[in-house]
Amino acid sequence: MDRKKKVRLSDIAAKLNVSTVTVSKALANKDGVGEDLRKQIKELADEMGYKFKKTTNSSDGKITGNIGILIPSRFFSQNFSFYWYLFNFLSTELLHRNFYSIMELLSDEDEKANVLPRMLNDKKVDGIIILGQINNKYIDSIRTHYDNFILLDFYTNNMTIDCVSNDDYYCSYMLTSYVISQGHKRLRFVGSFNATTSISDRFMGFQKAMLENNLSVNFDEIIPDRDEKGFSIPLALPEDNMPTAFICNNDECAADLLEELNAKGYKVPEDISVTGFDNYISKHKNVIPLTTVYIKPEDTANVAADLIIKKITGEPYIKGRHLVSGSLIIRDSVGKVK
Repeated sequence: MDRKKKVRLSDIAAKLNVSTVTVSKALANKDGVGEDLRKQIKELADEMGYKFKKTTNSSDGKITGNIGILIPSRFFSQNFSFYWYLFNFLSTELLHRNFYSIMELLSDEDEKANVLPRMLNDKKVDGIIILGQINNKYIDSIRTHYDNFILLDFYTNNMTIDCVSNDDYYCSYMLTSYVISQGHKRLRFVGSFNATTSISDRFMGFQKAMLENNLSVNFDEIIPDRDEKGFSIPLALPEDNMPTAFICNNDECAADLLEELNAKGYKVPEDISVTGFDNYISKHKNVIPLTTVYIKPEDTANVAADLIIKKITGEPYIKGRHLVSGSLIIRDSVGKVK
Protein backbone atom coordinates (compact mmCIF):
# COMPACT_ATOMS: atom_id res chain seq x y z
CA MET A 1 0.00 0.00 0.00
CA ASP A 2 1.41 3.39 -1.04
CA ARG A 3 2.03 5.86 1.76
CA LYS A 4 0.21 9.15 1.21
CA LYS A 5 2.59 11.98 0.34
CA LYS A 6 2.85 14.71 2.99
CA VAL A 7 1.48 18.05 1.78
CA ARG A 8 3.88 20.97 2.18
CA LEU A 9 3.41 24.71 2.12
CA SER A 10 5.34 24.80 -1.14
CA ASP A 11 2.77 22.46 -2.73
CA ILE A 12 -0.04 24.86 -1.88
CA ALA A 13 2.02 27.86 -3.02
CA ALA A 14 2.73 26.22 -6.39
CA LYS A 15 -0.95 25.57 -7.02
CA LEU A 16 -1.81 29.25 -6.48
CA ASN A 17 1.40 30.73 -7.90
CA VAL A 18 2.21 32.59 -4.67
CA SER A 19 5.16 32.48 -2.26
CA THR A 20 5.50 29.96 0.54
CA VAL A 21 5.66 32.82 3.05
CA THR A 22 2.30 34.13 1.78
CA VAL A 23 0.74 30.71 2.36
CA SER A 24 2.26 30.48 5.83
CA LYS A 25 1.01 33.95 6.81
CA ALA A 26 -2.47 33.19 5.46
CA LEU A 27 -2.80 29.97 7.43
CA ALA A 28 -1.49 31.72 10.56
CA ASN A 29 -3.93 34.63 10.15
CA LYS A 30 -1.11 37.15 9.95
CA ASP A 31 -1.26 40.54 8.23
CA GLY A 32 -0.01 41.03 4.70
CA VAL A 33 -2.46 38.75 2.86
CA GLY A 34 -5.74 39.86 1.28
CA GLU A 35 -8.92 38.28 2.63
CA ASP A 36 -9.93 36.73 -0.69
CA LEU A 37 -6.51 35.15 -1.15
CA ARG A 38 -6.43 34.04 2.50
CA LYS A 39 -9.77 32.27 2.06
CA GLN A 40 -8.58 30.65 -1.16
CA ILE A 41 -5.39 29.41 0.49
CA LYS A 42 -7.23 27.96 3.50
CA GLU A 43 -9.77 26.17 1.31
CA LEU A 44 -7.05 24.66 -0.86
CA ALA A 45 -5.07 23.61 2.23
CA ASP A 46 -8.12 21.77 3.61
CA GLU A 47 -8.80 20.21 0.22
CA MET A 48 -5.21 18.95 -0.07
CA GLY A 49 -5.17 17.66 3.51
CA TYR A 50 -2.44 19.95 4.75
CA LYS A 51 -1.59 19.70 8.46
CA PHE A 52 -0.08 22.84 9.94
CA LYS A 53 3.49 22.29 11.15
CA LYS A 54 3.83 23.05 14.84
CA THR A 55 7.00 24.81 15.95
CA THR A 56 8.85 24.56 19.23
CA ASN A 57 8.13 28.18 20.11
CA SER A 58 4.38 28.12 19.61
CA SER A 59 1.85 25.73 21.05
CA ASP A 60 -0.75 26.35 18.32
CA GLY A 61 1.69 26.23 15.39
CA LYS A 62 1.04 29.82 14.29
CA ILE A 63 3.93 31.91 13.07
CA THR A 64 4.84 35.34 14.41
CA GLY A 65 6.31 36.65 11.17
CA ASN A 66 9.54 37.49 13.03
CA ILE A 67 13.03 36.04 12.75
CA GLY A 68 15.52 36.68 15.52
CA ILE A 69 19.14 37.58 14.84
CA LEU A 70 21.34 36.78 17.83
CA ILE A 71 24.75 38.48 17.85
CA PRO A 72 27.41 38.06 20.57
CA SER A 73 28.00 41.54 21.98
CA ARG A 74 31.79 41.27 21.51
CA PHE A 75 31.23 41.23 17.74
CA PHE A 76 29.05 44.32 17.78
CA SER A 77 31.53 46.86 19.11
CA GLN A 78 32.99 49.63 16.99
CA ASN A 79 35.94 47.44 16.10
CA PHE A 80 33.67 44.78 14.61
CA SER A 81 31.13 46.96 12.82
CA PHE A 82 31.14 44.56 9.84
CA TYR A 83 28.41 42.63 11.63
CA TRP A 84 26.19 45.71 11.71
CA TYR A 85 26.87 46.04 7.98
CA LEU A 86 25.89 42.40 7.38
CA PHE A 87 22.86 42.65 9.69
CA ASN A 88 21.40 45.41 7.50
CA PHE A 89 21.60 43.25 4.38
CA LEU A 90 20.13 40.31 6.27
CA SER A 91 17.17 42.25 7.69
CA THR A 92 16.46 43.74 4.24
CA GLU A 93 16.48 40.31 2.62
CA LEU A 94 14.11 38.93 5.27
CA LEU A 95 11.78 41.90 4.80
CA HIS A 96 11.62 41.17 1.07
CA ARG A 97 10.33 37.74 2.08
CA ASN A 98 7.70 39.25 4.41
CA PHE A 99 9.54 38.56 7.66
CA TYR A 100 10.62 41.14 10.22
CA SER A 101 13.95 41.00 12.09
CA ILE A 102 14.41 41.19 15.85
CA MET A 103 18.00 41.66 16.93
CA GLU A 104 19.27 40.63 20.36
CA LEU A 105 22.81 40.95 21.67
CA LEU A 106 24.17 38.01 23.62
CA SER A 107 26.37 39.11 26.51
CA ASP A 108 29.47 37.15 27.50
CA GLU A 109 27.83 36.46 30.90
CA ASP A 110 24.65 35.00 29.36
CA GLU A 111 26.66 32.90 26.93
CA LYS A 112 28.78 31.49 29.73
CA ALA A 113 25.73 30.77 31.89
CA ASN A 114 23.77 29.26 28.95
CA VAL A 115 20.94 31.78 29.34
CA LEU A 116 18.60 31.32 26.39
CA PRO A 117 17.78 34.38 24.22
CA ARG A 118 14.89 36.41 25.62
CA MET A 119 13.16 36.50 22.26
CA LEU A 120 13.09 32.70 22.37
CA ASN A 121 11.79 32.50 25.93
CA ASP A 122 9.11 35.10 25.14
CA LYS A 123 8.11 33.25 21.93
CA LYS A 124 8.63 36.36 19.81
CA VAL A 125 10.23 34.66 16.82
CA ASP A 126 9.74 31.73 14.44
CA GLY A 127 13.44 31.11 13.93
CA ILE A 128 16.86 32.39 14.97
CA ILE A 129 19.96 33.25 12.98
CA ILE A 130 23.08 33.23 15.18
CA LEU A 131 25.47 35.73 13.62
CA GLY A 132 29.03 35.49 14.97
CA GLN A 133 30.86 32.66 16.71
CA ILE A 134 29.56 31.37 20.04
CA ASN A 135 30.75 28.37 22.05
CA ASN A 136 29.51 24.85 21.34
CA LYS A 137 28.04 24.44 24.81
CA TYR A 138 25.68 27.36 24.21
CA ILE A 139 24.69 25.99 20.81
CA ASP A 140 23.86 22.63 22.42
CA SER A 141 21.77 24.46 25.00
CA ILE A 142 19.69 26.08 22.26
CA ARG A 143 19.35 22.76 20.41
CA THR A 144 17.87 21.18 23.53
CA HIS A 145 14.97 23.64 23.48
CA TYR A 146 14.68 24.74 19.88
CA ASP A 147 15.03 23.42 16.33
CA ASN A 148 14.58 26.39 14.02
CA PHE A 149 17.98 28.07 14.10
CA ILE A 150 21.00 28.37 11.83
CA LEU A 151 24.57 29.60 12.27
CA LEU A 152 25.89 32.44 10.12
CA ASP A 153 29.56 33.24 9.46
CA PHE A 154 30.82 30.24 11.44
CA TYR A 155 30.28 26.51 11.82
CA THR A 156 30.86 23.64 14.25
CA ASN A 157 32.17 20.10 13.88
CA ASN A 158 28.59 18.84 14.23
CA MET A 159 27.43 18.17 10.67
CA THR A 160 23.75 18.09 11.69
CA ILE A 161 23.72 21.81 12.52
CA ASP A 162 22.70 23.98 9.57
CA CYS A 163 24.97 26.93 8.85
CA VAL A 164 25.96 29.47 6.23
CA SER A 165 29.61 30.49 6.00
CA ASN A 166 31.98 32.06 3.52
CA ASP A 167 34.44 29.98 1.52
CA ASP A 168 37.25 31.46 3.60
CA TYR A 169 39.74 28.70 2.90
CA TYR A 170 39.71 28.97 -0.88
CA CYS A 171 39.39 32.77 -0.95
CA SER A 172 42.41 33.17 1.34
CA TYR A 173 44.35 30.67 -0.77
CA MET A 174 43.49 32.67 -3.89
CA LEU A 175 44.48 35.97 -2.23
CA THR A 176 47.81 34.65 -0.89
CA SER A 177 48.65 33.06 -4.24
CA TYR A 178 48.20 36.44 -5.92
CA VAL A 179 50.56 38.15 -3.44
CA ILE A 180 53.17 35.43 -4.00
CA SER A 181 52.81 35.92 -7.77
CA GLN A 182 53.99 39.50 -7.25
CA GLY A 183 57.36 38.20 -6.09
CA HIS A 184 56.77 38.08 -2.32
CA LYS A 185 58.47 35.24 -0.46
CA ARG A 186 58.38 36.44 3.15
CA LEU A 187 54.73 36.63 4.22
CA ARG A 188 53.11 36.73 7.66
CA PHE A 189 49.48 36.02 8.59
CA VAL A 190 47.71 38.43 10.94
CA GLY A 191 44.77 37.08 12.96
CA SER A 192 44.15 35.05 16.12
CA PHE A 193 43.88 31.47 14.86
CA ASN A 194 41.49 30.07 17.48
CA ALA A 195 39.19 33.09 17.69
CA THR A 196 36.73 32.03 14.97
CA THR A 197 36.34 29.31 12.35
CA SER A 198 36.61 32.05 9.70
CA ILE A 199 40.08 33.10 10.84
CA SER A 200 41.35 29.53 11.17
CA ASP A 201 40.09 28.69 7.66
CA ARG A 202 41.73 31.84 6.26
CA PHE A 203 45.03 30.82 7.83
CA MET A 204 44.74 27.32 6.38
CA GLY A 205 44.19 28.82 2.90
CA PHE A 206 47.24 31.04 3.47
CA GLN A 207 49.24 27.99 4.52
CA LYS A 208 48.24 25.99 1.43
CA ALA A 209 49.39 28.76 -0.91
CA MET A 210 52.71 29.08 0.93
CA LEU A 211 53.44 25.34 0.90
CA GLU A 212 52.52 25.00 -2.77
CA ASN A 213 55.16 27.61 -3.55
CA ASN A 214 57.79 25.94 -1.32
CA LEU A 215 57.70 28.84 1.13
CA SER A 216 58.12 28.22 4.85
CA VAL A 217 55.14 28.82 7.11
CA ASN A 218 55.34 28.65 10.89
CA PHE A 219 52.27 28.52 13.12
CA ASP A 220 54.20 30.37 15.83
CA GLU A 221 54.70 33.33 13.49
CA ILE A 222 50.99 34.16 13.35
CA ILE A 223 50.44 37.71 14.63
CA PRO A 224 47.34 37.75 16.91
CA ASP A 225 44.83 40.59 16.55
CA ARG A 226 42.43 39.88 19.45
CA ASP A 227 42.37 38.43 22.95
CA GLU A 228 40.62 35.31 24.27
CA LYS A 229 37.33 37.21 24.61
CA GLY A 230 37.45 38.39 21.01
CA PHE A 231 38.39 42.03 21.67
CA SER A 232 41.05 43.81 19.60
CA ILE A 233 44.60 43.99 20.91
CA PRO A 234 47.58 46.04 19.66
CA LEU A 235 49.42 44.37 16.80
CA ALA A 236 52.95 43.28 17.68
CA LEU A 237 55.12 43.74 14.59
CA PRO A 238 58.33 41.71 14.17
CA GLU A 239 61.42 43.36 15.61
CA ASP A 240 63.62 41.95 12.83
CA ASN A 241 63.28 40.00 9.59
CA MET A 242 60.27 42.10 8.59
CA PRO A 243 58.17 40.35 5.92
CA THR A 244 57.51 41.95 2.55
CA ALA A 245 53.76 41.26 2.85
CA PHE A 246 51.13 40.80 5.55
CA ILE A 247 47.96 38.76 4.92
CA CYS A 248 45.35 40.09 7.36
CA ASN A 249 42.25 38.15 8.38
CA ASN A 250 39.92 41.10 7.69
CA ASP A 251 39.89 44.70 6.50
CA GLU A 252 39.62 46.21 9.98
CA CYS A 253 42.76 44.35 11.02
CA ALA A 254 44.50 45.51 7.84
CA ALA A 255 43.55 49.13 8.55
CA ASP A 256 45.03 48.88 12.06
CA LEU A 257 48.19 47.33 10.62
CA LEU A 258 48.54 50.14 8.08
CA GLU A 259 48.46 52.67 10.91
CA GLU A 260 51.13 50.73 12.79
CA LEU A 261 53.37 50.53 9.71
CA ASN A 262 52.91 54.21 8.98
CA ALA A 263 53.84 55.09 12.57
CA LYS A 264 57.06 53.11 12.19
CA GLY A 265 57.97 54.83 8.93
CA TYR A 266 57.07 52.06 6.47
CA LYS A 267 55.35 52.91 3.19
CA VAL A 268 52.66 50.70 1.63
CA PRO A 269 53.09 49.23 -0.92
CA GLU A 270 56.59 50.59 -1.63
CA ASP A 271 58.16 48.90 1.43
CA ILE A 272 55.54 46.39 2.54
CA SER A 273 52.34 45.03 1.00
CA VAL A 274 49.12 44.47 2.99
CA THR A 275 45.89 42.64 2.18
CA GLY A 276 42.50 42.56 3.89
CA PHE A 277 39.39 40.39 3.67
CA ASP A 278 35.64 41.29 3.35
CA ASN A 279 35.97 44.44 1.19
CA TYR A 280 34.72 46.55 4.06
CA ILE A 281 36.29 49.45 5.92
CA SER A 282 34.68 51.75 8.51
CA LYS A 283 34.05 55.24 7.20
CA HIS A 284 36.40 56.80 9.76
CA LYS A 285 39.37 54.83 8.47
CA ASN A 286 41.66 56.80 6.16
CA VAL A 287 43.72 54.08 4.49
CA ILE A 288 45.16 53.16 1.10
CA PRO A 289 42.69 51.17 -1.05
CA LEU A 290 43.11 47.57 0.07
CA THR A 291 43.64 44.47 -2.01
CA THR A 292 41.03 42.20 -0.45
CA VAL A 293 38.40 39.51 -0.96
CA TYR A 294 34.81 40.49 -1.70
CA ILE A 295 32.04 38.11 -0.75
CA LYS A 296 28.81 39.91 -1.53
CA PRO A 297 26.77 40.39 1.67
CA GLU A 298 23.64 40.20 -0.50
CA ASP A 299 24.58 36.64 -1.48
CA THR A 300 25.24 35.64 2.12
CA ALA A 301 21.97 37.22 3.30
CA ASN A 302 20.04 35.52 0.51
CA VAL A 303 21.33 32.05 1.36
CA ALA A 304 20.75 32.57 5.11
CA ALA A 305 17.20 33.92 4.64
CA ASP A 306 16.30 31.08 2.28
CA LEU A 307 17.65 28.46 4.69
CA ILE A 308 15.94 29.71 7.86
CA ILE A 309 12.58 30.23 6.12
CA LYS A 310 12.64 26.72 4.67
CA LYS A 311 13.29 25.34 8.16
CA ILE A 312 10.38 27.36 9.54
CA THR A 313 7.89 26.45 6.82
CA GLY A 314 8.89 22.81 6.54
CA GLU A 315 10.10 22.99 2.95
CA PRO A 316 12.77 20.51 1.83
CA TYR A 317 16.32 21.86 1.86
CA ILE A 318 19.92 20.66 1.84
CA LYS A 319 21.01 20.17 5.44
CA GLY A 320 24.45 21.03 6.79
CA ARG A 321 26.96 23.67 5.75
CA HIS A 322 26.25 26.11 2.91
CA LEU A 323 29.25 27.93 1.41
CA VAL A 324 29.20 31.37 -0.21
CA SER A 325 32.23 32.19 -2.35
CA GLY A 326 33.70 35.49 -3.47
CA SER A 327 36.24 37.18 -5.72
CA LEU A 328 39.62 38.87 -5.48
CA ILE A 329 39.68 42.69 -5.53
CA ILE A 330 43.10 43.99 -6.57
CA ARG A 331 43.91 47.54 -5.41
CA ASP A 332 46.90 49.65 -4.39
CA SER A 333 48.04 47.98 -1.18
CA VAL A 334 50.02 45.21 -2.90
CA GLY A 335 53.06 45.98 -5.01
CA LYS A 336 55.64 43.91 -6.86
CA VAL A 337 58.87 43.08 -5.08
CA LYS A 338 61.66 45.18 -6.53
